[in-house]
Amino acid sequence: MSGVITASEPSWIAPFAGLSPRQFGKLITALRRDGADPVRKGRPWNLPLEDRVLLVAAYWRTNLTLRQLAPPFGVSKSAADRIVDHLGPALALEPRKRFRKDTVLIVDGTLVPTRDHGVAAQSKNYRYSTNHQVVIDADTRLVVAVGRPLPGNRNDCTAWEESGAKAAVGRTTVIADGGYQGTGLIIPHRRKAGQSELPAWKEEHNTSHRKVRARVEHAFARMKTWKILRDCRLKGDGVHHAMLGIARLHNLTLAG
Repeated sequence: MSGVITASEPSWIAPFAGLSPRQFGKLITALRRDGADPVRKGRPWNLPLEDRVLLVAAYWRTNLTLRQLAPPFGVSKSAADRIVDHLGPALALEPRKRFRKDTVLIVDGTLVPTRDHGVAAQSKNYRYSTNHQVVIDADTRLVVAVGRPLPGNRNDCTAWEESGAKAAVGRTTVIADGGYQGTGLIIPHRRKAGQSELPAWKEEHNTSHRKVRARVEHAFARMKTWKILRDCRLKGDGVHHAMLGIARLHNLTLAG
């Protein structure tokens, strides 16, 4: 059985991977360098690495079931399932380990509706969701770290500490919204008890803060064009691997 969708036809890459053929080629080269396509014993994969990566990207991009997605790639549903399980972790974004002294980061949490109730909880969107702490570079707008998902009923202060996002950025300057009060991050000025309004200089600081912090919201908007982040059916670490993989693809798109 031969597939209709293949990475050997460049016109399929942009719709399903969100990358240009050149960016996709860079990704494949990096994956091979990192050992994602080793020579293994037993039956070989039905698809070359390029087509397997495109299948995983298409799964995240469209959120079709694997039963729907497998036939256009010319594989069975079970083979597609194994490909997603194998390559999902390999596509994960590696957190940045070093930052310049003048680097400014932005953090915020986003909720991903997740059907696995073992890792999700009912949250403010009234759905079972996971809370993902995403950290971006304020200058380049690239994602530099993503915390491990926590149940969606955890507030951002708790998630910042427990997800590993805080540990990933060390002592780098980080700004956040008012929901991170008490974490030591740079948040907007707040009125004190009995204070009717803020001084003009604090209002100016808050205006500047909002404009910069909006960049992380823009990152969420771009990442959530990948429909799996609107209703994730993956179990266990699957939602974490999807978020990390999409963050990597998002960075590739921005970096050009």
